[in-house]
Amino acid sequence: MASTYDRAVRRPVLLVTAMLALAGCTSSSASPLFRPSPGVSPVSPSGAPGESAPVADPIYPDYGNPAVDVLHYGLDLSWDTKTFTGQATISLRAVKAVTAIALDFSPAYTVDGATLDGKPVTATIRNSDLTVPATLAADAKAMLVVKYHGVPAPVPMPSHRSDVEPLGLTVTAGGLLWTMQEPYGASTWYPANDQPSDKALYDIAITVPPGWAGVASGTPDGQSGNTFRYTSTDPVAAYLTTLAVGQFTKETATGPHGIPLTYWYRKGVDDKIMAVVRRSPSYLQWLESRFGPYPFPSAGVVMVPSASGMETQQMVTLGEQIAIDRSDTVDALLLHEYAHQWFGDAVTPATWTDLWLNEGFADYAQWLYTNEQQQVSQADWERRFRPRDQSARGRYGPPGRPSADSFGESNVYVGPALMLEQIRKRIGNGPFFALARDWVQQHRGTTQSRRSFIAYVNAHTGQDLTALINLWLDSTTTPD
Repeated sequence: MASTYDRAVRRPVLLVTAMLALAGCTSSSASPLFRPSPGVSPVSPSGAPGESAPVADPIYPDYGNPAVDVLHYGLDLSWDTKTFTGQATISLRAVKAVTAIALDFSPAYTVDGATLDGKPVTATIRNSDLTVPATLAADAKAMLVVKYHGVPAPVPMPSHRSDVEPLGLTVTAGGLLWTMQEPYGASTWYPANDQPSDKALYDIAITVPPGWAGVASGTPDGQSGNTFRYTSTDPVAAYLTTLAVGQFTKETATGPHGIPLTYWYRKGVDDKIMAVVRRSPSYLQWLESRFGPYPFPSAGVVMVPSASGMETQQMVTLGEQIAIDRSDTVDALLLHEYAHQWFGDAVTPATWTDLWLNEGFADYAQWLYTNEQQQVSQADWERRFRPRDQSARGRYGPPGRPSADSFGESNVYVGPALMLEQIRKRIGNGPFFALARDWVQQHRGTTQSRRSFIAYVNAHTGQDLTALINLWLDSTTTPD
């Protein structure tokens, strides 16, 4: 998600530094900071495709069902500008013995029918939960198919941010459809285990009116008539999926080492903003030189009438309004969302308690980039941002203990970014960027936590940085 500090004024150069040296950057894998990964951790202990280890979320316990592990979503969707119709084919595993399957789903929809392993079942929606009777032993697998229709209805976002808007599938004047849904909101358009710890594979097909386009997260998988298809062969958390339907113009490009890029935008988008979007290959190259290979088979940007930005997997959702309001910093904002493809998308926090793990790295990458462009030293950046961190902690609390009613506030951005700077200063440039690269490469497709991050840092560096990390995450004031 876009940082709440993206509005920061671009200041005159204060201290000049060789930021390329700081980041140890070259675009070549022969960089002295690059170490080949010793291996990628499996998606789950068993390593089965789409298999996760769901846990109850302590911040938003009303969303998600840790007793169910969704392996794959097959979504066959249709939008005619009035009614949203869907068939969700959901492959799932019972984490423990259950007598019913419960998934998050909006009461705005009417269920037209459901089957479980091919047999008709009664599916009911109550209190934003879809429930079907099912007797499954622990680790048993099942196939649930749900047909439904209705008019999408977003839900309130639990935050005080200036760019707050309803979460989930949104219909605008003229029938344009789009969504941003962090921390929850996927369940406003399909039955979902709407919690970050349950990552799954996806196949999405969206049928749209003639002359319109359907855009979704994942890799483009062709178009047949008015139906657009996308597939995700890397596991995706529900909040990182996206969908947009409208009169979009499509533009393609190529990123580093042949990564296919797709940009979707509507008529009237400012040429200056599109010039920034078209610099996506350079942003990806910059990020790869610091954090290792881009973790997915495709990338892109879809521009929608939103006031925010979101790191939806393989297809960043960028608000047209935020691009206008922050035109002087939209390049850094877009780089921030691309950085999330490494930190948040490839490696996802198991619960929303560890949102700092996403935003700290993305914010740090954003400011490395911004400081390099402005030739501002890291020391000066740190002096400027310590007071901001102090203010954020005073208003919203420590970054490691976020409040349910203050999602995505500045406390989970600034302090964790400063914490990463302290780690860099403690262990040195080369070891720090090797640590960041290996964190992603060794944990791709998984969900992680503070505990696993600390264990990883200590093992990777050979130093005990537990106290440093916990201090920065738990202190009510900015550490000295």
